[in-house]
Amino acid sequence: MTSIVQSPNLEILAREPEGFSIWKGPPFNNGQPAIKLERVSCTVARFSDNGSRLMVTKNNSVISVYDGYSSNEIRSFEIPSLLGAALSPCGTYLQTFQKSTNPQDKNVVLWEIHSGASVYQHFQKNMTKATWPSIQFSSDESVACRLATNEIQFFDSKDFSKGFIYKLRLPGVAAIELSKAPGSYIAAFLPESKGIPASIQIFSSNKDAQTQPIARRSFFRCSTVTMHWNKLSSGLLVVAQSDVDKTNQSYYGESKLNYLTTDGSHEGLVSLRKEGPVHDVQWSYSGLEFAVVYGFMPAKATIFDKKGNPSLELGQGPYNTVRFNPKGRVVCLAGFGNLPGDMAFWDYKEKKLLGTTKAECSVTSEWSPDGRYFMTATTAPRLQIDNGIKIFHHDGSLYFKKMFNKLYQADWKPETPESFSDIDELVTSVNTIKIGDNEKKAQGSKSTETSKIPASIAQKPAAYRPPHAKNADSVKAELFGGIAPATEISKNALRNKKRREKQKEKKAAESGIRLF
Repeated sequence: MTSIVQSPNLEILAREPEGFSIWKGPPFNNGQPAIKLERVSCTVARFSDNGSRLMVTKNNSVISVYDGYSSNEIRSFEIPSLLGAALSPCGTYLQTFQKSTNPQDKNVVLWEIHSGASVYQHFQKNMTKATWPSIQFSSDESVACRLATNEIQFFDSKDFSKGFIYKLRLPGVAAIELSKAPGSYIAAFLPESKGIPASIQIFSSNKDAQTQPIARRSFFRCSTVTMHWNKLSSGLLVVAQSDVDKTNQSYYGESKLNYLTTDGSHEGLVSLRKEGPVHDVQWSYSGLEFAVVYGFMPAKATIFDKKGNPSLELGQGPYNTVRFNPKGRVVCLAGFGNLPGDMAFWDYKEKKLLGTTKAECSVTSEWSPDGRYFMTATTAPRLQIDNGIKIFHHDGSLYFKKMFNKLYQADWKPETPESFSDIDELVTSVNTIKIGDNEKKAQGSKSTETSKIPASIAQKPAAYRPPHAKNADSVKAELFGGIAPATEISKNALRNKKRREKQKEKKAAESGIRLF
């Protein structure tokens, strides 16, 4: 008889000024989450990529590591002058960055969590987004490497005591990105130098196959890059950003999206059908398609296949964020940050709009591992007011909302999406809207309810009126002899009106004229 494997429970980590706690669910019993782990004082809390470990920084010198399933503390490290820390994807290692006073101090330390022993140390001058974590791991931790001066160093991930076992010499290399699963390739960014254009080069992680790059893409006017590997390690998306836009169309510079494949089938720009910046890009969980939000507002959203060809246009709207559901089929388009928070949920397999909604002032957003819920959070220090968590169903309907005096962080506990059942039966049961000839439906900037109301009846949003103009109607009425509604006359206006009537009566009495 086949045994039924139960899906893991969803969990949420919420961190407030007093510390973090872990919630059970959703779904929630009686509409409120149960607490799995009561509040623990901390300044930082992060899960490993597979959810097996939880790293908690309790002060400037103490890091505790918790078991991700039992929530029990399994190891504590005391590290003076701590500036940063990160877990390896499977939670086997902890690497820490300490303040250093001289190059002789080996301020980056790699710790094995099970034994608590230091297995590798080296010096790093500073910590930036491009250089931290210092040691990069593939998702299964089978490959480990680090960026050094003019070279990439590779380690035996089972025995770091050997030091680096081989290196790839690349003069001028400024950033690297190791493919995740499997860790077969390493992408390197070499900025412009002495008239030589900047370039992205992809090499094999195997020492014997590193003589020549597998793929290469060169471009001018590039100061920084952001690299995105797909799950299959077969495709790399590179957003090349320059500080100056020579067309003077954008104050924030210009950006281009490049696409490289490890089989050599594509090395070039992704053809985007609207001028403007690349706001966001994300691979689907299968790695067979990617979505891009791009262009001047209202931005355009397009899904491309693995060959770089557009497969579905999602229209235009106030969007700058895209999130693929980990169970496939559903994608969320959203406009966060300085945008009003519009969200549109699409079944991109069936080309249907599932629903639209809003989550104003959201700072973070992510799908649950089972693909059934989408969580947004308004957090400090980005926003100091209206902090809270909202959880939506995969069709955009609101499931849960909770406000906080101050919230610093809200994260799902990572789980493998394959451990959950599919959501196809939920998607097909939703009363969806088919993409028709009317392109306006694809924009998703208005709710489905509003779109069903005739244009003659639908109410337009009221224009902003400053405080001093709120009584403009009553003032106009008095000036031009009209009668303003009584509800729009303020107390001061009513008082002035009575005063003027008394003055008229007084003048009429003095002149001997009787008023009727």
